[in-house]
Amino acid sequence: MRLSKRWVDKLSALPESGMGYQVVDVHLKNGTVIKKITVTNCEIMVNQGNLSFSEKDIQDIELS
Repeated sequence: MRLSKRWVDKLSALPESGMGYQVVDVHLKNGTVIKKITVTNCEIMVNQGNLSFSEKDIQDIELS
């Protein structure tokens, strides 16, 4: 999933977990926290497993 400028700006201000990627926890508006999601170049969220959510469901993103 490609993230909007809002999230790209937030992730750009945080340190990388490795070269060109960050490992984040995604907090959804329904209270669910999805841990250890990889985001490449601060803009591409690599969804792992059978997780199903869209950007509009995201409340917050923080480093894992």
